[in-house]
Amino acid sequence: MKKIFLILLFCFNINISVNAETNRIISGQENAKITIIAYESLTCSHCADFHKNIYPKLKKEYLDTGIAKIEFRHFPLDIAAFNAAKVAQCKNDQSLEILDSLYANQQAWVRGSSVEDINNNLENYLKKAGFNFNFEKCINNKEIENFVLNDRIEAVKNFDINATPTIIINGKKFKKTLNYKNIKKSLEKLI
Repeated sequence: MKKIFLILLFCFNINISVNAETNRIISGQENAKITIIAYESLTCSHCADFHKNIYPKLKKEYLDTGIAKIEFRHFPLDIAAFNAAKVAQCKNDQSLEILDSLYANQQAWVRGSSVEDINNNLENYLKKAGFNFNFEKCINNKEIENFVLNDRIEAVKNFDINATPTIIINGKKFKKTLNYKNIKKSLEKLI
């Protein structure tokens, strides 16, 4: 199923229209001098590591101080990540909290031998975590689906992205080893 998803996405080079009401998941002040874009897949363990170990430091030192903002964009690597991205994107009022929770507890919902099993685990996890919404409505919402797919398409077209997490800082792909020390050095040069 993963191969089918990727084949459809790239072979047909889909250009999807998106409803303007679907908002980006952003942390930091909108008018910050530095924009960081993080292309991530919710089933990627390296992305979960970025969220647990690097993002909190960025938040404390650069986002909360107004120096930078971070936009979390979707680059699902499989159907499970695709559906989780749709769920996170579906609740614009709670999307950052859902994203943080899904990364912090990735092993609690990423289990299963089929997409149906993983979706059931995802839905059950979110209910236990206290997120209340119509799960089926979120994963079947075509506007959100298009929004998520467009993130992935734009990532490939604009930045030649093929792995997650990939970081873009003020429009330039971050090519060093992804750790806080290296990101901090790059950010300090832009201040």
